[in-house]
Order: sequence, then C-alpha cells, then structure tokens
Amino acid sequence: MAELDRIYGAELSPYSVKVRSYYRYKGLPHRWIMRNSDTMAEYQKYARVPIIPLVVTGDDRAMQDSTPIIEALEAANPEPSIHPTDPVAAFVSALIEEFGDEWGNKWMFHLRWAREVDQVASARRIASSMLAKANEEQVEAMAEQIRERMLGRVWFVGSSEQTGPQIEASFREGLAELDAHLATRPYLFGARPAFGDFGLWGQVYEAWTDPTGAALVETVPNVLDWVHRMTWPRAEGDSSRRANGAYWEARRRKLRTTYRFAPSTSWQCRRWSNRRQATRFPPVVGRGLRRVAGIHSDSGRWPPESFRGNSGRRHSPGPSSGRGRPSGTSTTA
Repeated sequence: MAELDRIYGAELSPYSVKVRSYYRYKGLPHRWIMRNSDTMAEYQKYARVPIIPLVVTGDDRAMQDSTPIIEALEAANPEPSIHPTDPVAAFVSALIEEFGDEWGNKWMFHLRWAREVDQVASARRIASSMLAKANEEQVEAMAEQIRERMLGRVWFVGSSEQTGPQIEASFREGLAELDAHLATRPYLFGARPAFGDFGLWGQVYEAWTDPTGAALVETVPNVLDWVHRMTWPRAEGDSSRRANGAYWEARRRKLRTTYRFAPSTSWQCRRWSNRRQATRFPPVVGRGLRRVAGIHSDSGRWPPESFRGNSGRRHSPGPSSGRGRPSGTSTTA
C-alpha cells in the first residue's frame, strides 16, 4: 500500500488549515500531523525552513509554503479544478488568494495579538498544541513565552496603535462585502470552492477561532456559514462563470488600494537585480510580481521580458512610485 501524504501543521496556522481544506476538497488521502514536541524530529528531517505547513508526499518528497503546495497538487490532480473556467474570474481568484495570504494575514495577526483577551487565549492554545505531554505549569510557562515573543512581532504585519483601527475597519468592511456576496452562492465563484476561497478562508477562519475575531465574524451569518463550509468543502453544483459584478467592482477598488505597493515592488526588484547582476530572482518575488504587478517571464529568469529593451539589456531603474512594500510575514507560510 502506498504511503499517504503527511501534512505537518497546526490548528492555529491559517496556511496549514488552508492546505488541509484543499486536500479534503480534492479527496486526496492524507494524514494530518500536529507539529509538536512528539513530531518535531520527524518534521525537522524534511523541513528546509522552519515554517508550516510541511507536506511530505507518499514518495517522500517535501513541499513547503501553502501556495506552491496547492499549485503543485493542482497540477497533479486537476479535477475538480479550483480555477474558474472564465479567465477573468480565474485571475480574480488568484488575486484574492494572494490578498488572503498577505493582507488577510494582517487582519488575523492583528486581531490575535492586539488585545489581552486574544493574546492570553491564543498563546495558551499554541502552547498546548506544541507541548504534547506537558503539565499545566509547563503549558503556562510556554504560553507566557509565546505571548511575549509574538507581541514583539506584530510590526511584521504593520500592526500598531496607529494602524490598528485601519486594519480592523478593513476587516469589518471585508466581512460586510463577503456577507452580501455569499448570500446567493456557497463559495466566492459559485457552487465550487476556488483558489481564492482557500487563501481568504484560512485567515477568516483563524480570526473566528479567537475571541475578538469571533465576535465580528458571528455578526455576518453568510460568512459564518462559509467558514464552516470550507472546513470540509465540496462541490454543490456547477460553478457560475462570473460572480456578481458589483461585488467584484468593490473588491477591485479595495485590492487597488491594498496593492498600491506593486509598482514600487517591481522597481525595487529591478534595482536589486542591477546591483547584484542577478540572472535569477527568488521564486516568491517572481510569483508576487507576476500576480500583482502583471510582470511575466516564462523562463523564470531576471529581468523578465517586460523589463528588457530591444537589445535585451537591463533597463536602468526609474523613479519609484512609492516606498511601500508588503510588510506581512509569518512563520506559518
């Protein structure tokens, strides 16, 4: 009998539950393994970087980072597809998946660590999951360490006293838009979950598991139903080719605001390339540029064709349209 794929993750990791939800939708046999003190040695045997989820396939190949994991699995298991057949809808779905991973993570991370009630609850849950056979005193000590460490990291996602109200207003606005949209469909693009569902859902789901996030999510019943539905997603008919136009127009405006850093990001990567005379760029940077800034290179080489002149030489970096860059980062990719 072939070995099952193993998913090393954590219940409090939005990227871990995102991958698990995908496996469940596809009906792919797998084992869900909590990364904790009992399984750490096995996890470290395969992990190249200390992030979760980690997927170890039946033939002993390791994969990390939720988006590349799903992309690889989708290429090997294309049916039922998570990509809408309409090319515009497919693009929007990919953009929402990126939005969930980057901006949605700001929502979740800020809500989890901005208030004492959430800090205490989350730190204890994380400590309990990490220490497989610990007693109460050990869990409490670990929880305090986790809380202290995470409070020192909230700036990674741009969370502060100044930005907190903006992040929370964005979350409330997003929930309201989602609730209206999901009133007439089970998933973002119709009857079947799409790439965008998995990316956005993981963050909203995790926010819902914390006290403050739960109080917000449970005011929007259609979103709450979607949160439950996506834990074990299934097709509920044929997906519509296009989603509600008014909803996507609203999302387009929000995404345009959120991703205003994209032109600056592309210029910074151009400058990085020129300084190092690089011929290849990091996959995450390339993937982000292709999805967000519309830069494409089939070869994966740097600079992409859109940065080359007729002679094929690198263009000189032009003036930046802004100094923003995505600040979201997490140890749970």
